[in-house]
Amino acid sequence: MISTSDLTLRFGSRDLFEDVNIIFTPGNCYGLIGANGSGKSTFLKILSGDIEPSKGNVSIATGKRIAVLKQDHFEFDEFKVLETVIMGHKRLYDIMQEKDAIYLKPDFNDEDGIRVAELECEFAELNGWEANSQAGMLLDCVGIKTELHDSPMSEMSGNDKVRVLLAQALFGSPDILLLDEPTNHLDVDTIMWLEEFLINFENTVIIVSHDRQFLDKVCTHIADIDYNKIQLYTGNFSFWRDASQLALKQKQDQNKKTEEKMEELKTFIARFSANASKSKQATSRKNVLSKLTLEEIKPSSRKSPYIIFKSEREAGDNILHIEKLSKSIDDNILFKNFSLTVERGEKIAFVGRDNLAASTLFDILTKEQKADKGSFKWGVTTTQAYFPKENSKYFEDDLNLIDWLRQYSKDKDENFIRGFLGKMLFSGEESLKKVNVLSGGEKVRCMFSKMMITGANVLIMDEPTNHLDLESIEALNNALITFPGTILFLSHDHQFIESIANRIIELTPKGWINEQTTYDQYLIDPKIKKRRAALYE
Repeated sequence: MISTSDLTLRFGSRDLFEDVNIIFTPGNCYGLIGANGSGKSTFLKILSGDIEPSKGNVSIATGKRIAVLKQDHFEFDEFKVLETVIMGHKRLYDIMQEKDAIYLKPDFNDEDGIRVAELECEFAELNGWEANSQAGMLLDCVGIKTELHDSPMSEMSGNDKVRVLLAQALFGSPDILLLDEPTNHLDVDTIMWLEEFLINFENTVIIVSHDRQFLDKVCTHIADIDYNKIQLYTGNFSFWRDASQLALKQKQDQNKKTEEKMEELKTFIARFSANASKSKQATSRKNVLSKLTLEEIKPSSRKSPYIIFKSEREAGDNILHIEKLSKSIDDNILFKNFSLTVERGEKIAFVGRDNLAASTLFDILTKEQKADKGSFKWGVTTTQAYFPKENSKYFEDDLNLIDWLRQYSKDKDENFIRGFLGKMLFSGEESLKKVNVLSGGEKVRCMFSKMMITGANVLIMDEPTNHLDLESIEALNNALITFPGTILFLSHDHQFIESIANRIIELTPKGWINEQTTYDQYLIDPKIKKRRAALYE
């Protein structure tokens, strides 16, 4: 069990948390949710001891071990992959290191013999003899091939490092597991495996995630951060969303009835308080009125952007034709002889274990990169708006938001520009922020405003939900569902893909799969499963 007592954290004059009292119990999985900047990751760091609270404390049951999904991808570069995973159980790893050091001593003495016997006993109690095999099994499950288990972490790709650090956090059945965005950079197969792992995990799990389907699958409770407090709800994310909206409506309806009753009483009192025959009734109603109170309803600190993509003109039937396109990077084939014809109104999701292929294809289609061979042609009536995964180059200038967006707009009027920024929650003084100091989420919203202002009829989007809070993801999700044009997009958000896509494409070095179907059907169709397995052999 892990709990907080009167937990408060202040940054200058701002209270991020104030007098938070919460208990997380074994056997449950808690989804920690809240708007961007509400302190979700910070709260996990307080629980893990990486950040000291301004007031209050964190209590952990005696002898219980915490494991944390590390965010520093370079922290373990000097170690081998398998060793890095075992380091997730610090006490076990320390025993292994000390034990090996003693055995290597040339002047091994009686005192060393006693110490190593103690270590061997504790090593066995911690299931140390199974450590290598368990670590190897976890690595296999998260998609790290056996031949890489003895490789240095410094030689691993960024995506593979994420997977190793996930295996490290899961290693050794920790009593308390803290996971900050564990599905980032994972393919659908690994996410599905992680879901099953956490569903069957018997200890305490606390997760920060923006993947709604993932939260629905694994969470037994939702811990909602709003207005410096954390409120605990039983159920998964969808249940929390529906229940909280219902509770708000019930409070609003009750307040409306109370207001109507109060007006009725005030009218009676004003009319009959001077009437001798009615004075007792008026006094009685005054007593009733004094006891009526409206229930306080705090507006949520969450805000949803207003995202809507409107095409200036409708595209014709010819959208995009790709003919035998090939691309390799450093002699590694991403795709070869890829051909595709895109029809008007199609919403195509690109999926797969390695998103580099689709990201590179998008760069080629937007002329950010060149293909090794092959060709593509956009229809003459199409206009494209691109959301790249890496957007830093768009925000290097010392411009305020108004001047930044103005450079992409045909209409230069400031009120027109402010209208688009306001939809993305940049109103008033916020619209004068310098673009080179924006947060990741703010940059994403700026990119949406840039895309919206172009009036394009084809949208190309590479991981557009990264850095967004759940409210912004839902706003984007709904905007793309209703967009009448054509969309090519890459995402690992299951619900996002399932609700938008009507065609699925999976690119691999050995070939590709192109199916007009829903995402759920794509994943369960036995014929498609067989073809996918063959591509990854």
